[in-house]
Amino acid sequence: MIKNPIQYKLKFSFSICLLCITAFVQAQQVFSTNKYPITDFRQPLDINPPALAGSFGEIRSNHFHSGIDFRTNQREGYPVYAVADGYISRLRVQNSGFGQALYINHPNGFTTVYGHLQRFAPKIATIVKNLEYEKKTFEIDEFPDATLIPVHKGEVIAWSGNRGSSGGPHLHFEIRDTKTEETINPQFFGIVIPDNIPPVIHGLYVYRLNGKTFNESTPKQAIAITGANGSYKTTAPVSLTGEVGFGIVVTDRHNGLSGTNGVYSIQLEVDGKMVYTSALERFAFEDSKAINSHIDYPTYLNTKRSIQKSFVDPGNPLKIYSNLVNNGRINFNDGAQHQLRYTITDSKGNSSVLPFTVNAGSAPVAAPVVAAGIIYPYNKVNEFNAEEVKVILPKGTLYNDLNFTYKKLPRPAGNAWSAVHQIHNRYVPLHIGFDLWIKGDNLPENLRSKALIVNLNGSSQGGSFDNGYVKATPKNFGSFYVAVDTIAPRIFPVNISEGKNMSGLSKIFFKISDNLSGIKSFNGYIDGKWALMEFDAKSATLWHSFDERTAPGRHTLELIVVDMKENTRKYNVNFFR
Repeated sequence: MIKNPIQYKLKFSFSICLLCITAFVQAQQVFSTNKYPITDFRQPLDINPPALAGSFGEIRSNHFHSGIDFRTNQREGYPVYAVADGYISRLRVQNSGFGQALYINHPNGFTTVYGHLQRFAPKIATIVKNLEYEKKTFEIDEFPDATLIPVHKGEVIAWSGNRGSSGGPHLHFEIRDTKTEETINPQFFGIVIPDNIPPVIHGLYVYRLNGKTFNESTPKQAIAITGANGSYKTTAPVSLTGEVGFGIVVTDRHNGLSGTNGVYSIQLEVDGKMVYTSALERFAFEDSKAINSHIDYPTYLNTKRSIQKSFVDPGNPLKIYSNLVNNGRINFNDGAQHQLRYTITDSKGNSSVLPFTVNAGSAPVAAPVVAAGIIYPYNKVNEFNAEEVKVILPKGTLYNDLNFTYKKLPRPAGNAWSAVHQIHNRYVPLHIGFDLWIKGDNLPENLRSKALIVNLNGSSQGGSFDNGYVKATPKNFGSFYVAVDTIAPRIFPVNISEGKNMSGLSKIFFKISDNLSGIKSFNGYIDGKWALMEFDAKSATLWHSFDERTAPGRHTLELIVVDMKENTRKYNVNFFR
C-alpha cells in the first residue's frame, strides 16, 4: 500500500534537511541548485559491492545514456527490487529498446525505471500476458491505474536480464521527474556506487573558429598533455590568435568492476573566470540527440573518438550548460599570457584538473574561404527545390547555420528507380528528421506501393509514393535514391518441423529477417487461435512459449510475417504435444 501523504511529507522534509546537512560531503551536488531525497530509495539489486557498466549521461551513439547500468556478473536472473513504495505506472514490452521494462511512480514525485528485464514477477507477468492476448500483440506500452499494481519497498518486481537492445546482461535503472519526465542522475538520490577514482583526461583540442560556424572544415589541433591520478598539464604553453574553442576527451571509472564510464561535469576557466560549465544532472529525452552537437560530431564519425566541445552551438537545446561567456568561444588577440584550467568531476565528487597557459597573439586573423552554397539559418524553416528533389528542414533541425550543398549523381545499377541525390553531407548532425521528396523514374503503377527511399548503404529510410514522388523523413543527411521492396520476409524454423513431437520442449523457435524495408508485424496461430510470439531484434529470434492453451495432442501452427511494404510470408506446420 502507498504511504500516507502526511507521513510522506514528514519523511520528505526530513530527507531535504538531511541533504542540506550533508551537502558539503555530497560533492556531486556542487553544481546543482535542486534538492533530492537521499534516504527514500534503496538499491535495486542486492549485488555488493554495486558496479556499473554505464554511468548517467555518458556518451552513446546519438544519445546520452539516460540511467545507470548495474553489472550482474555477466549473467541473468538476479532479483530486481522496488526501490521504494509506489505503484506500477507503466508496463512496456519492446522488440528492441528496453525489451521488458517496468516504471514505478513514487509518492515523492519521482518515477523509477527498470529495463532489459528477463521476466516479471508472477502477478505482473500475468497482467502483461493477458494484455498481450487481449490486444493480440507482443509489444505493449500500457499505463495501469494507480490501484492495479501497488508495490512495496524491497518487493521483488522482476529478474535482471538481457532483453531488448542490451549489449550483455545488466539492469538499466533510471530515476525520472514524474511531472516533467526528465531523467535525473540516480546518484543524487543516495544510490551508492563506491568511487574514489578521479576522471581520466585523455586529450585536449583547440578549434580555430574565428567567428565562423563549427563544421567538419573547422581547423583543429591536438595539444599534447601528460599526467595521471587527477593531475594533468600540457607539455608546453600554447600560442593562439583569434577566436577559438576548446574540446576535451575524458572518461571515468569507479572502484571494483568498472566499465569506462562518462563524467558528471566539465568546467573551463580563463584567468580565474568560468567561461563554460556542462553538468549532467538531468536532461529531457527530446533533447538527448543533441549529444551530436555537444561533441565534435565529424571526428566521432571518422574515429569514434568523443571530443566534448567546450563551446555551444546556437541551436543546441540542451539545458546542461551554465556559466557561459560568449557560448564558450574565447578571443585571444591582446598579446597577453592567459591561464586556463579544466576541472573534470565525476558523480561522486572526484575531480581531475588540467591547467595550461595560452600565449595570445595580436595580429588580425584572415577569414577562411567559405565554399559556395546556400546559407540556411538554424532558427528558421528552410526549403530547397530542384527538378527531381525537394527538401524541407523544419525549424529545430539544425544546430548551426548551414552552408547547404546539393549534387545529383548517376542512377546506380540494380534496384534503383531514380538518380542519387546527395543532400549536403553526413558530417552535419540533425536534431530531428527532414522531409525529402524524390521523383521516381517511370515507376510502374504496380510498384508504387512498394517504393521507398534508401541511402547508399542500402538502408531503408521508409517512404510512400505521392503524385510522382516518394516521400520519406531521413534522420541524417546523405545520398539517397528510390528503390522498391517486393520481397517477402524470410522465416527459418529452428527447432520445429513437420510432424515433430514437441512435448519435451518448452518453446518453439524461429529466426526471421527482411531484405530491405524491415519487419512490420508477426503473428502466430495455433489451431486457428492467436498465440503469443515473442521477439528479440538483436538476435532476430522469434519464439512461442507453451502454456495451458496448448493441450496434449496434434496441433497446427501458422506463422505470418509482414514487412513494411506489406510483403507477406507464411509458414505452416503440424506438430504434437
